[in-house]
Order: sequence, then C-alpha cells, then structure tokens
Amino acid sequence: MAVLVTGGAGYIGSHTVLALVDAGERVVVLDDLSTGRHSSVHPSARLVVGDVGDSALVQRIAAEHDIQDIIHFAAKLIVPDSVSDPLGYYLGNTVKTRSLLAAAVSAGVPRLVFSSTAAVYGMPRENPVGEDSPTMPISPYGASKLMSEWMLRDTSAAHGLGYVTLRYFNVAGADPMLRSGQASPLSTHLIKVASEAALGRRARLDVFGDDYPTPDGTCVRDYIHVTDLALAHVDALRHLRRGGSNLTLNCGYGLGYSVFEVVDSVKRISGVDFPVRVGPRRPGDPAAIVARAERIRETLGWQPQYDDLTTIVRHALAWERKISAKPSAAA
Repeated sequence: MAVLVTGGAGYIGSHTVLALVDAGERVVVLDDLSTGRHSSVHPSARLVVGDVGDSALVQRIAAEHDIQDIIHFAAKLIVPDSVSDPLGYYLGNTVKTRSLLAAAVSAGVPRLVFSSTAAVYGMPRENPVGEDSPTMPISPYGASKLMSEWMLRDTSAAHGLGYVTLRYFNVAGADPMLRSGQASPLSTHLIKVASEAALGRRARLDVFGDDYPTPDGTCVRDYIHVTDLALAHVDALRHLRRGGSNLTLNCGYGLGYSVFEVVDSVKRISGVDFPVRVGPRRPGDPAAIVARAERIRETLGWQPQYDDLTTIVRHALAWERKISAKPSAAA
C-alpha cells in the first residue's frame, strides 16, 4: 500500500513527502516537473513523471502500487497570473482535478486530501475568517480551487470517496533540516523574495501597494510554516484512516502580519537593509486575510511546532543561503 502525492516535487508537496517518509509511509510522487524538481523528492519515494490529468496513468499507478490514499497538490498557483490566464488555471486546477477524481473513483481509491487555498474566501467581510464564512473568490485561482472543492464534495456524495480539504493561508519557511525548501526561481512568495533580496540575489524587493485599509497600508497575511502544513496532511490521512468524517479546514495560525512587518523581520534577522520599492497594487490581492484556526486543532489534533514568524524567516534564510552556496541543490 502506498500514498500517491500529486505535485510531490513542488514546494509544499516535497515537504509533505518528507513528513510521510518520516512517518514510515511508502510514497509515490506524480509530477510533470514543470515547476517541481527531481532533487526535491525524497530518495526513498518513487517518482513518476507525468500529468495528473492523465486518468489512464493515474489508474495504472493506483493498480501497480496499491494506492489507498491520494494527496493532491498539483496545480497552478500564482494569483496575478490567474487573472491574465484564467483558462490556463481552470484547465490546470479544475479540469485536471476532475480527471484525477474520475481516475480515483475508477481505481477504487477510498481517501483523498485536497490542497485548497484561503483565496476561496476572496475579500472576507471579517477577520479572522472561519471555514463557514462565505466563499467569494476574486481571482480565477481562487475560483478554480473552489470549483474543485465542489467536485470533491459531490464525488464523495455519489461514490463514497472520503476527503479532507485543507485551505492554506500563506505558506513559508523550509524544512528545519534543509532537506527541501522553496526552490522555484519564479516564486512570488514574500518571505522567499525578501530573503533573496537580503542575500543579494535580487536588486530590491517590490511591495505591491501601501494604500490598503490596514494599520500600515500594506496587505496583512497569516503565515504558516511549510513543515507544520506538511504535518497537517499526515494528520488528515490518519483522521480518514480512522473512519473520520469529511472535513474542510483552514491551515493557518490565526496571526496576521503586514508586508512591512515581514520585511522588517527579514532585515532584522539577516542583518541586511536591502532596498524596497513600493508600486501599485496587484490584481486579486485582498487587503487582509487571517485564519480562524481552532477547528483543525480540535478535529485533527494538529499541533504546530513552528508557529513563530522569526522561526519561519530563519529557516527561509537558511535555505536560501544553502542554495546560494550550492546552486545545484536547487536543480
């Protein structure tokens, strides 16, 4: 028996593969390597290079490896890009999730953990935002994930597929042992790009808007350490294996930090006062979004270990130093 991790060569997926392997699970990764990296996959996991939308391939993997659980990460992820390329995002995130669900049903896979996003909430009317808050996405990225949530819910009702949907807030940091981290050169994650600026790999850091209705005018987000998020997936699998009910859960700490607060933390911890340029707002960015985070702790027994911005930034900087010293580590 094995766990199939789609997108397991990517940032969050590779950390979840680490957590699964550390827990003694047998893991198969399906990734097309369009943004993921072979070197990010734990050596004891089996990597299959292919498209998550290829139902025949997914069914073959399920049969060959006795797949009983799927964790589905494979997706397109950049909110502003989804505004300029909505059809690409609906194909990559919604249509291909539909193909994966069809393959899972045909193969008799009983359980699935789905990687969703706080972007399904859009511009929340109140913060912190809870799982029962209205879902009104303002970007094709958020809409593509919400439609996938609906398909998963309806597939479960029709075919008995058990699921946990995890709605991520802002994921950051790196594996504390530096086995994996955010390696994509195209990343737009604030803590990563600020860390790159601190290490001289970017000429400056661009801030998108300082006129939001927040205390310092910049966007406020709830940052969650990638290793804590990975462990939430392991807890979700255990919940389903025990016969637990279907769940939709926020993954955050319930702590909000502005862009300028994060930038100040990176400057303080790195000891580098790198240049910052303020530009216009990006499309699809809400002013503030912070998680109500009680439900995941209560239902899964999830206990975060790294719920501290300083720790997240330190791990992110350590990872950037590692890949700066050894460029091949990110290849």
